Amino acid sequence: MPQAWFLAPIDCVEDVCLSLNLIDDPWIPVILKDGSRRVIAPWQMADSDVIRPDWPRADLNLACLELLIGLVYLADPPAHVEDWDDRRKPDPARLRLRLAAYAPAFNLLGEGPLFLQDLDPLEGDANPADMLFIDSAGTNTARNNADLMVHRDRYTALDPALAAMALYTFQAHAPAGGAGNRTSIRGGGPLVTLVDPGRGLWDMVWANVPDGVPGQMIDLPWMRATRVSDKGAVTHPPEGRSFGVEAFFGMPRRLRLVADGAGVTGVVQRPFGTNYGGWVHPLTPYYRMKAGEELLPVHPRAGLFGYRHWLGILAGSADGLRDCAACLTAWQSRDRRAQVSVLVAGWAMDNMKARDFTLSSQPYVDLPPVALVMVQGMILAAEQAALALRGALEPVLAGGEAREAEREAFYLRTEADFLTCFDALKSGSAPAEVAVQWLGHLQRHALSQFDDLALQGLDQRETDQIARVVQARGYLGVTFKGYGKAGGELFTRLGMEKPAKKGKAA
Repeated sequence: MPQAWFLAPIDCVEDVCLSLNLIDDPWIPVILKDGSRRVIAPWQMADSDVIRPDWPRADLNLACLELLIGLVYLADPPAHVEDWDDRRKPDPARLRLRLAAYAPAFNLLGEGPLFLQDLDPLEGDANPADMLFIDSAGTNTARNNADLMVHRDRYTALDPALAAMALYTFQAHAPAGGAGNRTSIRGGGPLVTLVDPGRGLWDMVWANVPDGVPGQMIDLPWMRATRVSDKGAVTHPPEGRSFGVEAFFGMPRRLRLVADGAGVTGVVQRPFGTNYGGWVHPLTPYYRMKAGEELLPVHPRAGLFGYRHWLGILAGSADGLRDCAACLTAWQSRDRRAQVSVLVAGWAMDNMKARDFTLSSQPYVDLPPVALVMVQGMILAAEQAALALRGALEPVLAGGEAREAEREAFYLRTEADFLTCFDALKSGSAPAEVAVQWLGHLQRHALSQFDDLALQGLDQRETDQIARVVQARGYLGVTFKGYGKAGGELFTRLGMEKPAKKGKAA
């Protein structure tokens, strides 16, 4: 489940000023190198003293990074890799000038076009302001008193800055929300991966901005009449491209904020906002069910993110059906020499319900082809080992959740050893040697985990039960010697020669 501080109420500022322009005004809380805090306007992201956003929720900080990347892509993106390299040094004055041209499109409240809201006021009753947070209770959940873990009425009023960030987060990651309420360009709760050079906010933003040309006002969906989708209309990316400016500023939900002297107190929502199809967001990995089929965005799973999730997210995939985010692949041509990590984050959703928030720092995988194939094989071999362990535990544990929990525990036990093997490959160790080391780690952890569960109290069991446990351990042991279907598959994944069969004894 989400950690407690994700669910904590946020204190809003009293006597707030309801006039907020998201380009001109300071509104983004940040942390500086010396540990102090301040509030900046977007152009000040290019101040070398700024480390990162400092919103009170992790999902807002993630979305803030996406927003800042989108603003630079809108106003002043690099034209090509040489331009990207030439402009790595932060230039606040240039960024301020380029962003200023778009200021009329970034008013949050008042008259005229409003940031990420329908062009015209919407009719209907206002929902509570906390509907803008993905982990808030929906209308039916609250009506049915089913909000045990996903709570209602936490945020009675939001100051404009917090409302703006929540609004952006909601539109960018919009989950399923009932009949006619569309999901985001990337579906509900997409996974986000960002290159992180670890040197401050500007370097992180600049590392992930796609190449392109500055956008126009009309590229922002709230600057024109909403593309209503009640009759099935689908909005595709610009012709000949996989995404455009709207990838960072999508409007799947038709919303208008309601404010009074206390701040933003409600949200009017109408169904059938823009229905996006065929977009490939540059900050999210994608996959296909089969070769030639449409790309689909990756969504996080509940629980810790570890090496078992790398395929198609950090390390590509051998089957060609999974693609890392474009920002990760672009980095290979920008600065492969730099030591960077990857921020992996996003909401794990169960349809409309928020289950967990993933937030993890992972290695950037940049290896020679042979070593990369070995990393992929190591992950697939671990899957075979985990399945073999789960099967061997049948005489010990009941089926279903108990054995599945042990499978998950196996991945946690092997995480540190996997990273050690990965570092060895990065340092130039021979893949064949690393394969042998990894096989030894898998065997040691699987047998140890089996023994921890199976041997305690074994002498108190019936004879036939003891025999089944002993037999299961035997089969598990020979799996790591390459025998049986699981053992053969495990050896194949590691590029190791299978042992010769020796009759029934084998």
